[in-house]
Amino acid sequence: MKFSQREIKDLFFAGFLISLAFAILLSPSFSSFNSHVFKIFIFAFFTAGLGFLLHELAHKYLAQSYKLHAEFHAFYPMLFLAVALSFAGFIFAAPGAVFIRGLITKEKNGKISLAGPLINIVISIIFLFLVLIFSKSSLSPLFSLGLSINSLLAAFNMIPASSFDGAKILAWNKSVYTITLIVAVGLYVLSWFV
Repeated sequence: MKFSQREIKDLFFAGFLISLAFAILLSPSFSSFNSHVFKIFIFAFFTAGLGFLLHELAHKYLAQSYKLHAEFHAFYPMLFLAVALSFAGFIFAAPGAVFIRGLITKEKNGKISLAGPLINIVISIIFLFLVLIFSKSSLSPLFSLGLSINSLLAAFNMIPASSFDGAKILAWNKSVYTITLIVAVGLYVLSWFV
């Protein structure tokens, strides 16, 4: 994959700020966050930040494999809003997007859009297996959270509205859209019970 200098910077800050927002959200209280900041941040990065970064890189990789220009741009106001909202106990994040230029068909656009949620589904399944295998481990809550966050990220991106992946997947193939949505939502519901 080819990256511009701006893109490397944007990926770094988007991954950092999303992880920070989840670290704040995951900490039981602000004082606890101060005393365990590094541990909670690493926890948030491996469950949320990494899922976000791999989601965006999957879009980019497939677009570039089709010989299209693809570059991630961070949406800094939305990233700062995500961090601010995390102090209120929830996160709404639109951290950025991969912008694609070139001659693109509906099928290619659908497949490129599918790559992001699909990578989150794969990550969710990996976390599910880790939860089942290491259910008595102290890392079990980390794995369970990874399952929950990544399945939710996949399901959220399947919203069939203009800027979401779901709209482009639905325009390309209704069956693929339906199956992907069912799997993502199913994994999220399953995360409540493991």
